[in-house]
Amino acid sequence: MNKFLLGLLMLLLSCFSYADVAAKPNFLLKDMAGVQHQLSQYKGKWVLVNYWATWCPPCLEEVPDLVNLYDQHQQKDLVVLGVVFDYKDVKEVNEYVDDMLMSYPIVLGDDSVIEQIGAADVMPTTFIYNPKGKLVKIKRGVVTKLYVENLMKSGNAR
Repeated sequence: MNKFLLGLLMLLLSCFSYADVAAKPNFLLKDMAGVQHQLSQYKGKWVLVNYWATWCPPCLEEVPDLVNLYDQHQQKDLVVLGVVFDYKDVKEVNEYVDDMLMSYPIVLGDDSVIEQIGAADVMPTTFIYNPKGKLVKIKRGVVTKLYVENLMKSGNAR
């Protein structure tokens, strides 16, 4: 699927994304290593589901902060799940992940992910769940370590 069609599809689906998220509060995603990640298994932790693409410069920009966040917080209070969309093949994704030293789990994005989490009208987009498992923020564009840590400190439990 070319970038234009994917963008158009994501834009159309984004009109329904918030309702879809509310309807399926306990997503189940399988990462590239075959590990399943269910929102309910992360109660007590913040969960970031970050949509990205290999061709996306802002996605490239935010990866070091996401890696740093994950590495510093994974044992305590945060989970990061990267979901890649619009990629050529798995080899391309693996090379990107290796080059960027992405230590957090990577999920291959598809319609099932969009049905469970929601669509994104821009890349990157990050869906942020509080420790109770409630979606508290959809951050479009680059997400930074400072932004996430400030959100975590505020205890935003909308």
